[in-house]
Amino acid sequence: MDEILKQFAYMFPEINNALGAGIMIFLRLVGMMRLAPVLSKSEIPSMVRLSFAIISTVILVGVIKPAAPSPDCPIYLCMFLNFIFGALIGFVANCVLAAVLTGGDMINTQMGLSSAMIMDPSTKSQVSIMANFFSVLAMLIFIYSGGIYWLFNALIRSFELFPMYSVNFHFENFVNISYLSQITGNILFMGMHIAGPILLATMAQDIILGIISKTAPQVNVFSLSFLFKPVMGAFILIVILPMLINVITDYLVSYANIF
Repeated sequence: MDEILKQFAYMFPEINNALGAGIMIFLRLVGMMRLAPVLSKSEIPSMVRLSFAIISTVILVGVIKPAAPSPDCPIYLCMFLNFIFGALIGFVANCVLAAVLTGGDMINTQMGLSSAMIMDPSTKSQVSIMANFFSVLAMLIFIYSGGIYWLFNALIRSFELFPMYSVNFHFENFVNISYLSQITGNILFMGMHIAGPILLATMAQDIILGIISKTAPQVNVFSLSFLFKPVMGAFILIVILPMLINVITDYLVSYANIF
């Protein structure tokens, strides 16, 4: 069998190069889809994602036009590194959207809905209602802003930074550590930026209820807070939702250059 493969590579070098490059591109694409927003959603059937990856691989082989590997190239190591590099692209994109989910969790806590949890089929875990809402909202804005194009543009450019048959994986040469730290550090900052209006509104409500509790001790302020907080939070959210959409869109577009 090995002799047949060697003869095939000798007789059809272009086809052999395309098949080898297709395997590397497919693994890097699968690694990216494993962690990238939208593409990693478990709601998408596995057969659909696999078919999409194969079709995209066939297209990218023609776009990238790979060269032949060296005879002493460690194929299995190259396959592993391509998968890791693709997963790194998806992880960076996922960090950008994680800030929006953090804001949703903060809003959910301040509205007194911490006990209201739903099942997220993507992560197979319990998530808060507002976090799930902002997750869907962020996904829609990400698609509308051209996020899928950014991911595939980053995938194509990654072959210039890290060739598919390279084994010299120096992390500091491919990822700006300070920029990655800024992205992960902005998760809490951006979450506060999104949840800020509702945090201020609920804090003002707590102050008012505290004053009522001191002036009229017979009023059950604790029960009133459970009644007013969700209503106040929902009202403020409806009012500021157009502004929040603009804020989230600007935030996602500002990080488009990392792709």
